[in-house]
Amino acid sequence: MTNSVSKKRLALFASGRGSNGEALYKAMQEGLINGEFVVIITDHADAGIVERSKGWGIPLIAIERSQFDSKQAFEQAQLDALEPYCVDGIVLAGYMRIVGVGLIARYEHKILNIHPSLLPKYPGLHTYQRALENGDSEHGTTVHFVNEEIDGGAIVLQAKVPIFPGDTVEEIELRTREQEYHIYPLVIKWFVEDRLKLIENQAYLDGKPLPPNGYANE
Repeated sequence: MTNSVSKKRLALFASGRGSNGEALYKAMQEGLINGEFVVIITDHADAGIVERSKGWGIPLIAIERSQFDSKQAFEQAQLDALEPYCVDGIVLAGYMRIVGVGLIARYEHKILNIHPSLLPKYPGLHTYQRALENGDSEHGTTVHFVNEEIDGGAIVLQAKVPIFPGDTVEEIELRTREQEYHIYPLVIKWFVEDRLKLIENQAYLDGKPLPPNGYANE
């Protein structure tokens, strides 16, 4: 049924291993998401996503900050690289840089990210370690829209995982990633079907405003 509607064109931004990107790509190949990645942007030429995406048939462009004299020039290069692909949205999956204001302005309300914590708790880096050090009994992951605040955009969907006595950072990360592979494809599915919108920093699904912590977290 979704095949009768043209596929949304998406850009994938990734800095690391690319496992979330691969989960999304597989969901697209299986027809679960009526969209396609038309370009991959990475800020590390040796990132795992480079090797992982070989065989996908998707152009990959490495734009490293060290190649440019200023942050503005770096961000302009990203904009210039994206322009020919006419993307409908940007999906951040393990992208470890703060998204520039120019990119946010150009693709307003069209950038989504997944962050390994139950936002607004633990924005930024080292979320698993922080949860462990603080003695938390649960952790999780959050899909959210991107704005100029670090990990501060409107929350769409969260998934929680338990932290057991004696857990290591690696065990918490593995448990969290398994949830990410389920919830991120679902949110991107909503996005490409135009069911998910951002209006005045409020996320809406099927025309109804989502609660502060996202869908099913009222």
